[in-house]
Amino acid sequence: MFIKKIINNNIVISSDASNNEMIIMGKGIGFKKKIGDSIPSANIEKKYVVTKEWNENKLIRLLEDIPLEHIQVANEIISFAKVSLGKKLSENLFLTLTDHIHYAIQRKSEGMEIKNALLWEIKRFYNHEFLIGKEALSIIQNRLGVTLPEDEAGFIALHIVNANLDMDEIGQVSEMAEIIQNILNIVKYHFNVEIDEYSLNYERFVTHLKFFIQRLFSGARLNDSETI
Repeated sequence: MFIKKIINNNIVISSDASNNEMIIMGKGIGFKKKIGDSIPSANIEKKYVVTKEWNENKLIRLLEDIPLEHIQVANEIISFAKVSLGKKLSENLFLTLTDHIHYAIQRKSEGMEIKNALLWEIKRFYNHEFLIGKEALSIIQNRLGVTLPEDEAGFIALHIVNANLDMDEIGQVSEMAEIIQNILNIVKYHFNVEIDEYSLNYERFVTHLKFFIQRLFSGARLNDSETI
């Protein structure tokens, strides 16, 4: 692999065999280097394919301004999320989550806290991802000495859900939570029943709703032979 662009001492841009641009990270990997220099594989800590959502200028502006330790924390959280969920996540999560964590820490240092209006829904409908968000707060505390509020665990959970479902915008995940809540309210009041949120049937119903709404957002249709 060869260096195409140097973002800073620890991050460069290269390309793979299919000519896809890649973010290559490693301590000192760009130090005193120039365009065209080879990248020793032993120095590579992480690499990510640059997705279409992140144009080159936006990518460079983002990563130039973010301290390496924030990037490393985001990587650790993503690695934990992949193991905890037992599945692959969208490569785009690296950039969106790194960006979010960086600005969350900045806001904290400036005494600003943003309330998560969907925190209750996130805990109910995306409990696994929320617990990962809670662990992310512990990682941030242990690695950076910054204590972020529970609301941030909810925001991090939404980023993970977004990467898990491969949806286009984080706002769609928020909209999904609102739609699910509205459907549950309709069921509850139409049938005049109390819903047991800890039952297996509840978990199955919410799972079906998630995939149904995802199909609506993507414009996909079910064939007669398909089920959700």
